[in-house]
Parts: sequence; structure tokens; C-alpha cells
Amino acid sequence: MFFEVNHHTSYCYTGGKAFDAAKPTVVFIHGVLNDHSVWILQTRYLANHGYNVLAVDLPGHGRSAGEPPASVEEGAAFVLALLDAAGIKSATLVGHSFGSLIALEAAARWPGRVSHLALVGIASPMKVSPALLDASLNQPMKAIDMVNTFSHSMLAPPPSGLGPGTWLYGSSRALMKRVLASNTQVNVFHTGFKACDSYIGGEAAMAKVSCPVLFILGEDDQMTLARMAQPLIALCPGAKVVKLKSGHQLMLEAPDGVLFALRDFLGAKGKP
Repeated sequence: MFFEVNHHTSYCYTGGKAFDAAKPTVVFIHGVLNDHSVWILQTRYLANHGYNVLAVDLPGHGRSAGEPPASVEEGAAFVLALLDAAGIKSATLVGHSFGSLIALEAAARWPGRVSHLALVGIASPMKVSPALLDASLNQPMKAIDMVNTFSHSMLAPPPSGLGPGTWLYGSSRALMKRVLASNTQVNVFHTGFKACDSYIGGEAAMAKVSCPVLFILGEDDQMTLARMAQPLIALCPGAKVVKLKSGHQLMLEAPDGVLFALRDFLGAKGKP
């Protein structure tokens, strides 16, 4: 489904169901060099269990036009503009990695618009190594290989993931190459990493969040170490924390775990 956001066309996956702004809405926000497809299992489940789902391609990524967010703050402003364009007064925000910072900043800036906040693979600060920052700019194919090495703790997904025969490294590499190639004007890889590395407002933002919060963290995450979320968790004593046996790509390595955590957090009915 497409929306006109900030004078550009933005794509959102609806989980295979017709968009209905009257239903409780969950907005999914992907990380650097990803797109809506990383949320396939979680979005389809919620869309079939009473929720309105919008899994967005961030501006400049995949099927969405416009300039990619050059900062976390720009990403948060885009999310608010998307809610306005879709006619949604309040929504749950679910973000992964870069998307988790965007969701956090949006919840802090516009608390009345965010009913629940789920942060997947978050860290504060979310620093990126100088070598990886440089490679994302000057040798993006090499950087893609580096990221995939650090983002996964297993070679193949469980059966509930993409199915038998799927190679996590290969599928993730293919997605990243496709997203990189979707924008020939701006290097979305380096832009996203630089935005993560530059963001210093995580703890200040968390102190302003008033809605229920869920942290979903990977025990074997080498990109955003689980312990690096502790400063945020400490500022949110009522938050629920779920740790899964996974690397950074939790939605692929622990798809059921992510789904069940979201389902329980939102109180969704039914069984997957």
C-alpha cells in the first residue's frame, strides 16, 4: 500500500489484509539497508489477528521515494508524518536496530501518538566501528559481507523462519544488495550507519517515554550487544525485557520468539 508522505510516495506492507485505520495499528520500522520484508512473519500474524499493520519501507529504501533519513530525528519525523497520512491517531511502534532508535525518538517526541513501544536489537549508544562506517561508504559490498558476518549467530533459520533450505547469510546479503541498488542517488547504507553512530539522545528520549515498553534482545547479538540496552532499561523500570537465543537479525533467527513477545505484549488473541 502506498501513502503520500512529505510529498513523496511511501510503501507500507499491510500483512496481506486491507488497510483499516479503525483497527488498532502496529507500525514496523526496519533497520539499515533492510526493508519491510524482514517483518513478514510478525506482520502477517498480527494482520490476521485483528490488527492494522503497516510495515514501512523507510524513505529512499525499497519501494519508497524521497531522501533516506540522515538522522534518527528525521526518521522519527517521518513516522509521525506517516501516521498523519494514514489517518492514524495512535499506534504501536515496533523498531529494529536503526528503526528501534527511530521508534524511541518518536515515542519521546509525540507521546500521545504512541500507545506501545517495542524495541528490537537496540543499544544506547548505537556506535558503528570506523572501519565499518568507511566500508559502507567506499566498499559497500565488503561492508555487506561484514555486517552479515556480525549479524547472524547461525547459518540457517528455524523452520518457522523462511523455510527449509534457506541460507540466512545469503538471503540477508541479497536483501541488502537489493535495497542498496534501489537508490542510485544516495548511499542509504552509509547514511543509515552514520545516523545510528551520531545519535546521542537515547537516554534522554527514554526518560520521556510514558507508554508500555518492550525490549527484545539477542543473547548472541554482536552488532548491538544486549548489555548496551541496559542504560535504557534502567530508565524504564516497568518495561518488559525478553532475551532470545539469536544474533542481531532476531526476526529471522528467532521468528517465533519475536512474534510471541509481541503477541503477549499487545495482548493479541489466538495462536500462530
